[in-house]
Amino acid sequence: MQCAHGLCNAHLLRELTFLHEVVHQKWAKRMLELLLRMHRSVAACRVRAGPSAAPQRIAWGKKYQAVLRAGFAENRQPKPPSGARRRGRPKHTKAQNLLLRLRRHERSVLAFLHDCQVPFSNNQAEQDLRMMKVQQKISGAFRTLEGARTFARIRAYVSTARKNQREVFEDIVAALAGRPFMPSVAA
Repeated sequence: MQCAHGLCNAHLLRELTFLHEVVHQKWAKRMLELLLRMHRSVAACRVRAGPSAAPQRIAWGKKYQAVLRAGFAENRQPKPPSGARRRGRPKHTKAQNLLLRLRRHERSVLAFLHDCQVPFSNNQAEQDLRMMKVQQKISGAFRTLEGARTFARIRAYVSTARKNQREVFEDIVAALAGRPFMPSVAA
């Protein structure tokens, strides 16, 4: 399948919060605030039913790069003592590792900014999968393929009802009575 990949910014925000609060990295707070401002901007564009303007996206990109530069300046790689030779890549701190990932995967981090269809985080996907993983952990496996399919259909139905702000219990009762909820098809 051809698709773009967007990183979960909720996970990045947790890492940035840790770096700011525990390691006292100034750039991390700036990046956290920048990502949240970008998210609010994109959400406002969605409400207006239109994408953000290209000049605004370019400005966001420049601010992102500026925070990365500040982060790299705050986290310079120490030079090894002269004469000392170490094999392999040099060790990096947590802050340096995050900075490298943010730079290397900028397009995926900011995917929500360039395409309104890309969510800011994948928390909804994680929530949808969590019950399946809990069931596997508790019982180890399904006894039959048909049991696994039934479980997945029920979970999908409940998830769809929730995403459509429906009363889940009432929809389950209606489905058992032969009147299942069917979401409208988006045009």
